[in-house]
Amino acid sequence: MTWRPRLWMVLAAVAVVAMVAAIGGLSIVRFYDDQLVRQTEGELLAQGAVLSEVFALQIAQRLEDENTYGVVATVQRPRAADPTLTPLVPMLRANDPVLPSPPPAPPATQAPDPIAKDAALAMGSLVEEVSKTTLAGLRLVDVNGVVLTSSQEDVVGHSVESRVEFQRALTGEAVSLLRERTPDPKDSALEGLSRSNAIRVVVALPVVRHGRVWGVVMLLRTPMTLAKAVYGDRKSLGATTAVLLAVIALVVLGLSIVVVRPVRALVKQTRAIASGDVDGSRPIPSPRVAELAELSVSLASMAALLDQRAKYIQGFTSSVSHEFKTPLAAMHGAIELLTDDHDALSPEQRMKFLTNIRADVDRLTRLVERLLLLARADVASANAEIADVTSIVRQLEQPRVRITSDEALRAKIPADALKATLGHLVENGLKHAGPTATIDVKATRAGERIVIDVSDDGPGISEANETRIFEPFFTTARATGGTGLGLSIAAALLKAFSGSVTLARPARGAQFHVEVRAA
Repeated sequence: MTWRPRLWMVLAAVAVVAMVAAIGGLSIVRFYDDQLVRQTEGELLAQGAVLSEVFALQIAQRLEDENTYGVVATVQRPRAADPTLTPLVPMLRANDPVLPSPPPAPPATQAPDPIAKDAALAMGSLVEEVSKTTLAGLRLVDVNGVVLTSSQEDVVGHSVESRVEFQRALTGEAVSLLRERTPDPKDSALEGLSRSNAIRVVVALPVVRHGRVWGVVMLLRTPMTLAKAVYGDRKSLGATTAVLLAVIALVVLGLSIVVVRPVRALVKQTRAIASGDVDGSRPIPSPRVAELAELSVSLASMAALLDQRAKYIQGFTSSVSHEFKTPLAAMHGAIELLTDDHDALSPEQRMKFLTNIRADVDRLTRLVERLLLLARADVASANAEIADVTSIVRQLEQPRVRITSDEALRAKIPADALKATLGHLVENGLKHAGPTATIDVKATRAGERIVIDVSDDGPGISEANETRIFEPFFTTARATGGTGLGLSIAAALLKAFSGSVTLARPARGAQFHVEVRAA
């Protein structure tokens, strides 16, 4: 048996691919955004580390005692496995908390530290040239929070003492944080490639010597926006997009092959069924998906059943028409003779015609009754009531019928249906086995089934008729009033209640084997 995926498997696979693509895309965007922030932070940390060392060297050249200058640092930078290393690792993320933009730095209320100021002035040209190259805002600050030199001349002499990054750096901590960026036309050192971004990376590095802070280097820059970064990397991103589109196209193509094409074939199959095309209603050759294969096979089975039913109805209608037409024609002829030649006919002739009419009426009545019984058998419910088999079988006993039955046999079938079935079988035996034949009815239990054998010791049924005896209207006793519906009614009644009747081949006579469900 060919394995085919279930439709839910196909849909689940498509959903997983879509989910992975969406999560992957979002992860890439978020990772890219984080990288832009960390790239800016890393650049500022590198610049700050160099400027901090230069600032420390400039201060040290002007000091007589390095162990008493500055303020004590209570927090140190995290150290690596090698105690001689003090790495500064970028740690910011794009979704980290963003502090509000600080108010403009007010003028300092106290004089700047003279040693730190002299060292900062010596670095003025260096700070200016670095700022022009890196586009970062640079400030050298003493331990009192006074800006000694800056890439923005209008803040020199102002105080940043109240800012959190300065306060944390003053304890010896290397600080990196995000702040809101307020557009400022004068802020040319921070503009350029990134002026459309709404955040700014701020780094504050302490100038630390001998466990003491001598000053703070503050740096700030706006990271590049994602849109501009994407534009700058448009070629590689374009190639990635092309690959993703190719993957999507393959998914769509696969879904079309697995689902869409078989569905179209199913639509074509249903149209063939509707138009009566038997060849076009066959199962589709490559359904791919298990549910579609099952649906196609079910449609083909339904089409075959409908075609069988249509042929059955056509043949049944033809047979009914023939069975009714023959007695009706005979009755019509007899009535015409009685009407037109009433006076010319003798009383004996008139009685003969009336007797024939009555016989035809009786035949039509039996036909109608049995057709109604056959119709009820076709629509009978399988939820049967319980029948007392032993009692029904014993009711069939008569001079030429012998009964053998186990006690307390009960079956899942209505009593009327079982009585009608056995009655037809016994009636057929009495009619066809000959006037001296004996009918044997034997009822026994075999596991979950009740078995009833109706046999006779007559001439039996010819091989030519064996295959047709359960066909409606097939009879070898039409001249004696046979309708050909007895056995077909018996078979239909039993089938409606999960029973069966078959013809056995005994050494002599005929034998019908009936099985019903035991209660």
